[in-house]
Amino acid sequence: MEIRELQQRVDDWIHEYGVRHFSELTNMAVLTEEVGELARVMARRYGDQSFKAGEKDNLADEMADVLWVLTCLANQTGVDLEQAMERNFQKKSERDKERHKLNPKL
Repeated sequence: MEIRELQQRVDDWIHEYGVRHFSELTNMAVLTEEVGELARVMARRYGDQSFKAGEKDNLADEMADVLWVLTCLANQTGVDLEQAMERNFQKKSERDKERHKLNPKL
């Protein structure tokens, strides 16, 4: 699936099943919540914590939830994520052309 298709499918789903988008501020809070859920799974899977009884190791699902809400925010605010990512790649490529290669920590 291409990013434009993702944005369209999420928007279509919202209008068919969700009635309307939550407000931008609500979706920002929901995004923060979803990132926290992703962080919890990461801490348990890769960090020092263990899963509690009944908790699921649902890393892919939590990542998809983050992407879903981020896509909603992009749609609400008129951001073309595909264009934004192209510009972001260009920015990083120019800015970090040698930075990581020359980093002795890496």
